[in-house]
Amino acid sequence: MNLTNKRILVLGMARSGIAAAELLLHHGAVPVLADNKKEEAFGNALDSLHGTACEFRLGEDPVMLLDDVDMLLISPGVPIDAPVVLAAKEKGVTVTGELEMASALLGGEMVAISGTNGKTTTTTLMGKMLENAGRITHVAGNIGYPLSAVARVSKKTDISVVEVSSFQLESIKTFHPKVAALLNITEDHLNRHGTMAQYIKLKQRLFENQKSDDVAVLNMDDPVLFKMAGKLKGRIAFFSRTQPVENGACIEDGKIVWRWDGVQKTICEADQVLIPGPHNLENALAATAMACALGIPAPIIRHTLVSFTGVEHRIEKVRVFQGVTYINDSKGTNVDSTIKAVQSMKAPTVLILGGYDKHTDFMPLCKEIVASGMISHIVAIGQTAQQIQRQLNEAGYSSVERAYSFEEAIDRCRSKAVAGGNVLLSPACASFDMFKDFEDRGRIFKELVNALK
Repeated sequence: MNLTNKRILVLGMARSGIAAAELLLHHGAVPVLADNKKEEAFGNALDSLHGTACEFRLGEDPVMLLDDVDMLLISPGVPIDAPVVLAAKEKGVTVTGELEMASALLGGEMVAISGTNGKTTTTTLMGKMLENAGRITHVAGNIGYPLSAVARVSKKTDISVVEVSSFQLESIKTFHPKVAALLNITEDHLNRHGTMAQYIKLKQRLFENQKSDDVAVLNMDDPVLFKMAGKLKGRIAFFSRTQPVENGACIEDGKIVWRWDGVQKTICEADQVLIPGPHNLENALAATAMACALGIPAPIIRHTLVSFTGVEHRIEKVRVFQGVTYINDSKGTNVDSTIKAVQSMKAPTVLILGGYDKHTDFMPLCKEIVASGMISHIVAIGQTAQQIQRQLNEAGYSSVERAYSFEEAIDRCRSKAVAGGNVLLSPACASFDMFKDFEDRGRIFKELVNALK
């Protein structure tokens, strides 16, 4: 990809936009920086781009900038049907996404992971397996470290493990992971994608450019993914927590095993996997399948599975205070993710639910809360609080109240929790109504919990 002297409009100056601009500079391009926010709103976040060839056009209408650029590069937060994208296509301006451009300029091999839930845990776990195998490994993408930042430094002998969202998959063209895993698909982001059919179609694009010698890792227990297998070009490696597989990773006699072309390897006892919950066992199986497909030796996979402690903001134990365990699951940004967190609770739990409205139906979660018997009380917050309270009542659950600030929510949880029980933040919603992102929500939760006296 020859970018020398090309004027490229970079739309969206969050982390991925900044990294994309730095990568463009590295390749001799002239980035034209655009965002709805004006420059003063960014504080010192853009300092690395001052004094460079970048042209700052922040706060201006990006449609008015299209006549003088060779390409429009969009960040994941910019929908593929945004007015500026449609205008660019009408004018014949090439449109690409940050992930697409970065992958085209990346050095070394690339593997990728997507799914509604479990992406960050599986991506991090996969990265640890490769590091333990002695590979120079980069973990990037939707996980919070842009792939553009990796593309500036990666070598031909490196390998990148990329967490991929449906937002990023909207704008790919040549994105081609050697091994790719799709963990699960449940309702999410319908406020952007419109229908489940469109959401599934986007997730399937993860495998779009794979060839017959590439490997597609799929959850055999997910009916949508099982059906998808017949549409893909790469070799299929299934993983399953509940049934045997012919090619892939599964549980047999309490052990994680890998089967491929008639050869079987035992990895470890399933109960040796350190990260808790049945959903994390699925994540471990997916990572095992990917690692085996890449030729990582079984002892290294085993060592990683029995020593990996998980990721921040995902069922993360914060503190035991007055006999109550406070748990940060701010990464629980959709219904299915919070269902998995609820299923992991083994003691009476006060649950904080609610946040930004993504047009979600909470009834499956409400039914799980009733069925689990472990959720003793719920504090609802944010834009969705009223809907959550109503649907909980419809499901026959009445021990719920609203809080109008995060501090109030934690105070109410503290008053309802019992010694030996838990307080769980797993909102089943995005965070943008009250916080910068789920990481900000999780950090503030931990700060407030650690300040309890």
